[in-house]
Amino acid sequence: MDIINNYKLILASSSPRRQQLMRDAGFTFEVRTKNIEEKYPEGIPVTRVPEFLSRLKAEAFRHELEKNELLVTADTVVCLHDKIIGKPQNRDMAIRMLKELSGRRHVVVTGVTLTTTMRQHSFSVFTNVYFNTLSDEEIIFYVDTFQPFDKAGAYGIQEWIGYIGIERVEGSFYNVMGLPTQKLYETLKNLDW
Repeated sequence: MDIINNYKLILASSSPRRQQLMRDAGFTFEVRTKNIEEKYPEGIPVTRVPEFLSRLKAEAFRHELEKNELLVTADTVVCLHDKIIGKPQNRDMAIRMLKELSGRRHVVVTGVTLTTTMRQHSFSVFTNVYFNTLSDEEIIFYVDTFQPFDKAGAYGIQEWIGYIGIERVEGSFYNVMGLPTQKLYETLKNLDW
């Protein structure tokens, strides 16, 4: 179903999960990517970082957009106690991150920006994720088997650890995967540009 008749949808993301979520939600789109240094001002509240970064990503494409194109950019962070838990750089860091998340609630925030040559609209979606207490053996098994080094917080909710370790989710499940598809769909459907 084409909900934005006047625009060609462009997804600016190399994330296979975001691309799959867009396809599964029924969007027809083209992928464009650039390497962008994801820096944000010191002192910005952690829950505002994803929206800031989604706008930063959009700026890199803004002058290349055609009049009939609508760009979607997004950024997702995992927040624990007002601290961003990024992507692990190695096995030890992934294990350490999961030990921090074990037995606790954390918040996943995705910022999304929609951009055309004339307008821009941003929004954020917040999801609470509650982890059971994980054993060292479970954490090591997950990290060694799934190698979640490209994932914020060192885990993918759609993988084994999500099945056995996540007690409950309050909010959008797909937001935790990297794109709040329901909010994106509603926003695009009601766009009056």
